[in-house]
Amino acid sequence: MPPDFPSDPVYLSEPDVRAMVENAVVPLRLDGQRVLLIVPDATRTAPVDLLFRVLYDQIGHIVSAFDVMIALGTHPPMSDDAINQRLGITADERATHYAKVRMLNHAWDDPDALTLLGIIPAAEIAALSGGLFAMEVPVTINRAIFDYDRLIIVGPVFPHEVVGFSGGNKYLFPGIGGAEILNFFHWLGAVIANPKIIGNKYTPVRAVVDRAAAMVPVPRTAFCMVVENKQLAGLFAGAPEEAWDQASDLSDRLHITYKDRPFHTVLSCAPPMYDDLWVGGKCMYKLEPVVADGGELIIYAPHITEISVTHGERIERIGYHVRDYFLARWDQFKDEPWGVLAHSTHVRGIGTYENGVETPRVRVTLATGIPEEVCRAINLGYRDPAGIVPANYADREDEGILLVPSAGEMLYRLRDAPEWAQ
Repeated sequence: MPPDFPSDPVYLSEPDVRAMVENAVVPLRLDGQRVLLIVPDATRTAPVDLLFRVLYDQIGHIVSAFDVMIALGTHPPMSDDAINQRLGITADERATHYAKVRMLNHAWDDPDALTLLGIIPAAEIAALSGGLFAMEVPVTINRAIFDYDRLIIVGPVFPHEVVGFSGGNKYLFPGIGGAEILNFFHWLGAVIANPKIIGNKYTPVRAVVDRAAAMVPVPRTAFCMVVENKQLAGLFAGAPEEAWDQASDLSDRLHITYKDRPFHTVLSCAPPMYDDLWVGGKCMYKLEPVVADGGELIIYAPHITEISVTHGERIERIGYHVRDYFLARWDQFKDEPWGVLAHSTHVRGIGTYENGVETPRVRVTLATGIPEEVCRAINLGYRDPAGIVPANYADREDEGILLVPSAGEMLYRLRDAPEWAQ
């Protein structure tokens, strides 16, 4: 851990943020330039609204364009009202004070919205992936970036199941990238396995993301936020790689909770910002390391009624399985979107597939609005959420029961990690 981080974080005030933003953007000499602000959707906790407002106040009057693109990855587009809420503005403010700001949703599945930056050669992929893959990977991105002179990335950094720690260039890939690079590095992360990726800093997936970002010809600046208790514990500005490097160190200290023993039952409660299982699966990813062998993790989310707005039909057909199930039957699944396969393995967790028998390490149970017959069909357990009272799971860690009231961003680990998590 870097020695200059205080033992207890000091939360940043708005004046602190304004001073830091000024120090970062003044040297960029943005007068007359066209600026695109790239921000996450509502599935990430962060004061994006504060950074949007401060940046606009600082440079909105000197640039020729100040627009916002929502880095959706493959998430559904945000409505005008949802974008306003993400940016902390009213419809009236958007029509008046921020009238010059265009609000754009990324369109990952629209070929006309994308352009090819280039191809990462197979030999490079082999080197970056530690020999796991040797294939050419096309890198596409939203073509709108070429309408701008500067990209400013604003987003939080948390432990992440695919890349290690989120943030930085990840808001470009997959944030505003195309399907090929997204599918490749998600499956790369899945093959390595979530417990060996999540909360680790320099992973092969991060190397691929940064390599793809190096192909972007438009200058990039990032404001990487570290959030604790919905407050800003850190803000790091600069080149995306450098800002992320500092932010991930602080995230490592603030966003990982260590436990001395595994739990046979974990009730992982999804916050409202996770509105389908595609994003609500984070409630499994972040808790898998502390579930005992043979234990049960319950995703408690009565408000979730869909598997995935975007990928639901395909997931219902494929189901949720351990990684080795797909690898053993690769001819059957190799033409499916690899990002969907990765999601499947991350939710199901690690396990084995031997002699035609799939054996997950833990049981994953949904206590959601998804019907029981659907849960069984996709290879997950079911509990009626009406029969669960989260308070009954509280303060029972000595019994091997863990309650996580707002899961999905904090990573839980064992102090003495088992071999499968190393």
